[in-house]
Amino acid sequence: MYASVETGGDNGTADHVRVVDFRSDTISVPTPSMRQAMFTAVVGDDVYGEDPTVRQLEQRSAALFGKEAALFVPSGTMANLLAMMVHCSRRGTEAIVGDIAHGFLYEQGGAAQIAGVLLNTIKNNPDGTFCLNELVRKFRGFDVHEPNTVLVMVENTHNICGGKVLPLDWLEKLAAICREKGAKVHMDGARVFNAASYLNLPVSRIVRDVDSVCFCLSKGLACPVGSILLGTKEFIKEAHRLRKALGGGMRQVGFLAAAGLCALDEIVPKLKDDHARTRRVAEAIDQMSSPIFKVDLANLHTNILMVEILSKQIHSSDFAHRLATVAPGEMEAGVVDADGKGIAVKVSARDWTFARIVIYTNITDEDVELAIKKIRYVVAEYEKEL
Repeated sequence: MYASVETGGDNGTADHVRVVDFRSDTISVPTPSMRQAMFTAVVGDDVYGEDPTVRQLEQRSAALFGKEAALFVPSGTMANLLAMMVHCSRRGTEAIVGDIAHGFLYEQGGAAQIAGVLLNTIKNNPDGTFCLNELVRKFRGFDVHEPNTVLVMVENTHNICGGKVLPLDWLEKLAAICREKGAKVHMDGARVFNAASYLNLPVSRIVRDVDSVCFCLSKGLACPVGSILLGTKEFIKEAHRLRKALGGGMRQVGFLAAAGLCALDEIVPKLKDDHARTRRVAEAIDQMSSPIFKVDLANLHTNILMVEILSKQIHSSDFAHRLATVAPGEMEAGVVDADGKGIAVKVSARDWTFARIVIYTNITDEDVELAIKKIRYVVAEYEKEL
């Protein structure tokens, strides 16, 4: 009997299958101390500006990032949309964004759908950057037929590029170009604390050269909900007003902000452990020397690992399905945990030529070793078949 525990439920297999969920750091759940902080939080009506815990989180975030002000919002998608709406305040203006950036691929075209902003894409390099000479040529608005380019968006760390950290000198040069052109720079910093951990620098240094930035509380920081948007006081004042229009004004949201404060103290200092566990998985796959599955160990930066599939006969979704399935013979072959349960590993896969593994604070060393055991078994199985 096959036991599948793919997305959507465990199909009754939970009693005899150990699941290691590598799909995303959005799977992370609050720690016990975070839950306690939420339970005891002092709250008020944040729409009236009267929630003291929200104000504390916003003020602390602004100080950490070296920005004038901050705003708690429900999601990173809303944070990016608000940044575009503020910076591109005149409908029909243009923002330049990487062609495989999250804001372009996975935020439902909100720039056009809601903000009336045209997104003009520029090809991302494998490290998440793009060519600055090409960027200069991308700026428009010098002709009556063209939209005005008023914003450039970057992503740090870069998700689809495998959690890459943008080089600081590149960011500095990009910002100088944008100042010369009269454009603003917004950083989608959903995982910017991972970038700071990788570079071993304060997060304020990472975001020094951008006009606005957001970070996600509900990814690797283990909070249940929320993101923070940061910028100047005037920027945040306008974002606050637009947040209400988008339905993002919440009431006693201090219960969620309390989780954010706990994350800054408890989770951020441990992000390096997530990176180390990700490297352990990458090293194990690299050591297999498989002709089918490959990782770029030399350029692994943070908690996102892309497993490249070299065979056109194997689709990433099929690979993901197999990892999430306990097939006949596996348990007899010793692919089990300490309690004798079969092992199912969940990874992200779409119409990609790779599968994505993301590690976060709830993943343990034991989870990593079990996942490696399962991956080795499945890789060997594929190699026999091809």
